Amino acid sequence: MLEFNDLADCSAEQIDALLTLARRLDTAPEPRALEGKVLALLFLSPSLRTLASFQAAMVRLGGGAFVISPDMSIHGLETRGGIVMDGVAAEHIKEAVPVIDSYGDALGIRAFAKRRNLDDDLADTEFKALADLASGPVINMESAINHPCQSLADWKTMDDLGVPKRGRFVLSWAYHPRALPLAVPSATVHMAAMRGMDVVVHRPPGFELPPSIMDKARQAAAESGGSISETEDRREATEGADIIYAKSWSSTQRYGDDQADQKLREDLIGRCVDENYFDNAKETSRFMHCLPVRRGVVVADQVLDGPRSVVIQEARNRMVVQMAVLHQVMKGSG
Repeated sequence: MLEFNDLADCSAEQIDALLTLARRLDTAPEPRALEGKVLALLFLSPSLRTLASFQAAMVRLGGGAFVISPDMSIHGLETRGGIVMDGVAAEHIKEAVPVIDSYGDALGIRAFAKRRNLDDDLADTEFKALADLASGPVINMESAINHPCQSLADWKTMDDLGVPKRGRFVLSWAYHPRALPLAVPSATVHMAAMRGMDVVVHRPPGFELPPSIMDKARQAAAESGGSISETEDRREATEGADIIYAKSWSSTQRYGDDQADQKLREDLIGRCVDENYFDNAKETSRFMHCLPVRRGVVVADQVLDGPRSVVIQEARNRMVVQMAVLHQVMKGSG
């Protein structure tokens, strides 16, 4: 494995091998597997779990990691081409990324969507431009339209819980005071479809996921035996649900226009996942969220603190699956 940028690049067999390796490394650690190896981490967007989990994963495998971020060590990073750099930016990606890459054996990149042009973000233009400047293996730590490490951790979490491969997975839009990127919902709907689940996207009008994302998920569902559907009706969505996965994302009808997006969501402030969401779900249904999550806004305390919530298990699994990814990318054996 030379990179890990999208679950869609992996076959079902490769995903299974990664999850098998993750379980093995969790129970039978290899503290010298990556001895002498260095992971370079470029964070152009803030992080808690991603930063800590990658660092912890490298330590547990015997390697090391260093972090570069604008807040920490870059005095302005210019991404535009053909520009005279007489502004605040002191570094250009054309020099910065190759230098950072040269210090490590693999490069992790985290760069959120600019949310200016939907087509650019759907094409993952910025992430690909950054990755193209690296000479070695690249790992996507969240880009404009993808978050494969989170999705792999979510997959493992459902496996750990014994959630059926053909279970019902509900991705439910929840209110957030800010317009958030499409990366997590896009990656999540594809992951659940690839796992073979009956996936329902529950969202209000104006917050449909882009057609290209839904088509990608439908293709994955066709190959796995799952299904994809959408609804605005909560009870229809949650009927018999095994998983209710809450996430906020920006309007694709008003993409990049924060004022118009805010106007769309003004009447949706009360859209918070509470126990009522589980009224007609399975008794064993679980609540999932990638974190961070706003209590009382996205999800009620009674759900987040109750037995249905597996968000901490999801978060720990970030480290576990990333150990497997790093093992494959940097050592190359399972």
